[in-house]
Amino acid sequence: MSQTPDSAVRSYIEQHRAAFLDDLAEWLRIPSVSARPDHAPDVRRSADWLAATLKDTGFPAVEVWETPGAPAVFASWPAEDPAAPTVLVYGHHDVQPAAREDGWHSDPFEPVVRDGRLYARGAADDKGQVFFHTLGLRAHLAATGRTAPAVHLKLLVEGEEESGSPHFRALVEERAGRLAADAVIVSDTGMWAEDTPTVCTGMRGLAECEITLHGPDQDIHSGSFGGAVPNPATEIARLVAALHDEHGRVAVPGFYDGVTDLTDRERDLFARLPFDEARWLRTASSHAAAGEAGHTTLERVWARPTAEVNGIGGGYQGPGSKTIVPSSAMAKLSFRLVAGQDPDHVETAVRAWAADRVPAGVRCEITFGAATRPCLTPLDHPALGSVARAMGRAFNTEVLYTREGGSGPAADLQDVLEAPVLFLGISVPSDGWHAPDEKVEIDLLLKGVEATAYLWGDLAETWRRAP
Repeated sequence: MSQTPDSAVRSYIEQHRAAFLDDLAEWLRIPSVSARPDHAPDVRRSADWLAATLKDTGFPAVEVWETPGAPAVFASWPAEDPAAPTVLVYGHHDVQPAAREDGWHSDPFEPVVRDGRLYARGAADDKGQVFFHTLGLRAHLAATGRTAPAVHLKLLVEGEEESGSPHFRALVEERAGRLAADAVIVSDTGMWAEDTPTVCTGMRGLAECEITLHGPDQDIHSGSFGGAVPNPATEIARLVAALHDEHGRVAVPGFYDGVTDLTDRERDLFARLPFDEARWLRTASSHAAAGEAGHTTLERVWARPTAEVNGIGGGYQGPGSKTIVPSSAMAKLSFRLVAGQDPDHVETAVRAWAADRVPAGVRCEITFGAATRPCLTPLDHPALGSVARAMGRAFNTEVLYTREGGSGPAADLQDVLEAPVLFLGISVPSDGWHAPDEKVEIDLLLKGVEATAYLWGDLAETWRRAP
């Protein structure tokens, strides 16, 4: 009896499961910690290892791309059909620092399997989720009898994501022609839970600044001058207190300009997720939920812009007292942005807001860092439908939708390449990204393999049907 396409994919994966895990473990042994200069040779070794593996997978073009920092890996494999869509897969091969004394139960760079879980730094973030594309592609070819993918397939795997991707946007801009794609698949994300497969539809952007208020030219005696000259510490406290109104909304005029509000369907889909707020609060090490009125906790974290005070200080900080009017005070602020917001516009609005609130005799100095734009793919985008169907086939259940509250380099790909960004990941919250005993559930990892095996054919068919 001939196999169905899905059973052929699953058989191929099962036959190659052991070799796949052995190869992944070999890659995980390379301590590619981009934040540590002494590990720069390891990051390069990781890039070279991946490049060689992608060649063995069958990619006809594989290159290691140099940056002023760590190298990235690029690979491409054209489809036989010139009219097929072009898809770019993004991930990263660098990892967070890790040491046994941090609380690991085993060497973080010596992978071990316990109770169906693979433990190692990078197992979930992000080597495991990059690597499942290799076996998924081979399963796609084997099950369909193709000699090339159903789509023009490209991979870009950077080496500095865990260090803030300082050279990533410049790399994408420089190589935009080589990276051009109809859609981008990001495999550096996760799902809601093992029994609740989900697809992420967007990430928030980020703008951050430091505000320093300068008053007297030096610290001065509070008895002789206090109450008669402006106090920068008092003024920074007033400024921070004015950041939100009584309803938890950001009070900076113009801050919400352009915000794309949630649709009723999106709010309904969020509400369908099995969210336990009490459990979430324990994870947050907090004792109460708070934020913008009129929105649920998930809506606040995923789909609403925010302003946070990351730090505040000024004046004497030592033991005992020192009765002064300090010469300066500062606050560090960060703004998470959602679709429709422009980081440059937010910076202009924050500067104007601060300038309007600073009294005479106080000089305001604001420094903004590099910004990240938000990205969002509409629920009715055909490529998003392909990702959801591929995940649904692999997990044999309905796939729901989430967003990501954080920020990342995916927005640079959307911004520069002008292509929709889709997220395909199988990691779950218990995988412990950046923490001791990081792991990946092996069964879920193989579901990621299976989903990618289905994805390329679905995307090609979707593009053929599109008007």
